[in-house]
Amino acid sequence: MTKLAVQLYTLRDHLTTTADVAASLKRISQIGYRAVQVSAVKAFETEFDAATLRTMLDDNNLACIATHRSWDRLSQNTDEEIALHHTLGCDYVAIGGIPQPYGADHADGYRRFLADSRPVIEKLKVAGIRFGHHNHSHEFVRVTPTNPQTLWDILIEEGGPDYYLEADLYWIWHAGVDPAAMMRRCKGRVPVIHLKDKEVVPKDGPVIAAIGEGNLPWSTILPACEESGVDWYAIEQDTCRRDPFDCLRSSFEYLSARL
Repeated sequence: MTKLAVQLYTLRDHLTTTADVAASLKRISQIGYRAVQVSAVKAFETEFDAATLRTMLDDNNLACIATHRSWDRLSQNTDEEIALHHTLGCDYVAIGGIPQPYGADHADGYRRFLADSRPVIEKLKVAGIRFGHHNHSHEFVRVTPTNPQTLWDILIEEGGPDYYLEADLYWIWHAGVDPAAMMRRCKGRVPVIHLKDKEVVPKDGPVIAAIGEGNLPWSTILPACEESGVDWYAIEQDTCRRDPFDCLRSSFEYLSARL
């Protein structure tokens, strides 16, 4: 299934050395995935460069369809980040959330970040790289207790078409928002999204699970994602209660039968 990718954060404990990365990419490819999002690859920060990672990806028939990079790197070393993404053949970079101190200023901080990020986003765009914002649940805090507008609404309504939204559907659902409705609302601005499921287990209650093993309503979510123009579904299971490669296999099999 060409639209399924692995968010490497899922395998972060298996990516601490060069040998670990090579072995993990091989296993990802053997499951059937054809793409990854590069995030939390410790060895990439300490042992090898982008050219080496590109070779390892190519050797396993895997594309890099997105990264997570820090805002400090993107804003202060933009040219280096552009070169890194060109080497990886990657045209999409996302931040993992609102950077501090912007987040501490609530709605005013979000609006200030939108203004401050525009020159960087424009420079990335000229270089052929799109910029996205990954959400958790705290982006769905209301601006005021009596105002239904949320911080995420600010990004949607004021960010403009070049401010893409790396929607994490689990956290949208966790925040009490309908993922299908949110995806339709963000049509055209969600080229890469994150998926995980929410399972309820005895004693522990709700936990993150492999896709299809929990209670998210995929029969309504997936058609909305397709209508919204999703190019890549990145599986990002923050925690796994068993072998994460087995979780990735289960998610792949479930989604391959439905997309």
